[in-house]
Amino acid sequence: MNEFQLFGIIISLLLSLVAFFVKQLHRDFKHVEKDLGEVKTTTSIIKTEFRGINDLMNQRIEFLEKRINHIETFIFNNKEHGN
Repeated sequence: MNEFQLFGIIISLLLSLVAFFVKQLHRDFKHVEKDLGEVKTTTSIIKTEFRGINDLMNQRIEFLEKRINHIETFIFNNKEHGN
């Protein structure tokens, strides 16, 4: 076995090792891409639910404000007529 054959074997092994790690890296990036897609979907769902809850709370607050105004008006009118 001469130097060139040994050099060729070493280069071949190193290239095989690099190819293995590149393949693993590619697989890991695919997993990260999938996980990122799931995170985006989950974030979108949470954002939509939050908007719905926020809208319901705003409607409830508006209803309670109108109710308080009605009660205040009723009490104020009764005090004016009572005195």
